[in-house]
Amino acid sequence: MLSEHLASLRAADRRALVCYVTAGHPDRAASLRLLRELPAAGADVLEVGVPFSDPLADGPVIQGSSQQALDQGMTLDGALALVSEARPTVPVVLFTYLNPVMAAGPDVLARAARAGVHGVLITDLPVGADPEREAWLGSGPLEFVRLVAPTTPDARMAEIARHGRGFVYLISRMGVTGMQDSIAAELPASIAKLRRVCDLPICVGFGISRAEHAREVGALADGIVVGSALVRAAETSVDAALDLVRSLRDGLDARAVGAS
Repeated sequence: MLSEHLASLRAADRRALVCYVTAGHPDRAASLRLLRELPAAGADVLEVGVPFSDPLADGPVIQGSSQQALDQGMTLDGALALVSEARPTVPVVLFTYLNPVMAAGPDVLARAARAGVHGVLITDLPVGADPEREAWLGSGPLEFVRLVAPTTPDARMAEIARHGRGFVYLISRMGVTGMQDSIAAELPASIAKLRRVCDLPICVGFGISRAEHAREVGALADGIVVGSALVRAAETSVDAALDLVRSLRDGLDARAVGAS
């Protein structure tokens, strides 16, 4: 469903808005409501973050949300239960680290698919790092979304694209997740370099937090990923998070005419 959905967006000249929710943050009821209501606010794909005790790739906002959810007892299976209960109307990608997935048992991918998850993104499993586990993830029922950094050499970008499904998550800048005032100056060149070796849709994340960011990146990429800004808004209220997503949707839809 993930690949087909993104292909339909591309055919309709609509940029994908990928929205991240930490499962169980700010509490279970709020994250359940977000999963149910974000699609109507403009989200095209939902990333459900599994709280983890050592989220090295995440900045302080998502780290804080993860710890808050852990303190309330959220687990990987709890995240799957949330998805199953919410039954979002758009594809769901499980956003997690390798340890929680391996600890959940060999049938975890099948359980996730039964719960309504369509893809999986493992933040700490680079291409070639563990071929056996990569093969297990790549051959499972979930589409295996891969990350690309702006410093990745062309040949490695091509390898990542060959091993990925659904879309490629292009990190807009080096470092951890978090909100920024402006988009990285090197982003257009990074997107162009990746397009030369990749046919999958390219969705850009890290630092996107405002409508003008969405408009700027939407003129270059196939979609955007919004995490920290959405998590921060959810700490205020679910309604604040939904309002942010509506503004980002408006920004994406107002991108430069003729953008590819």
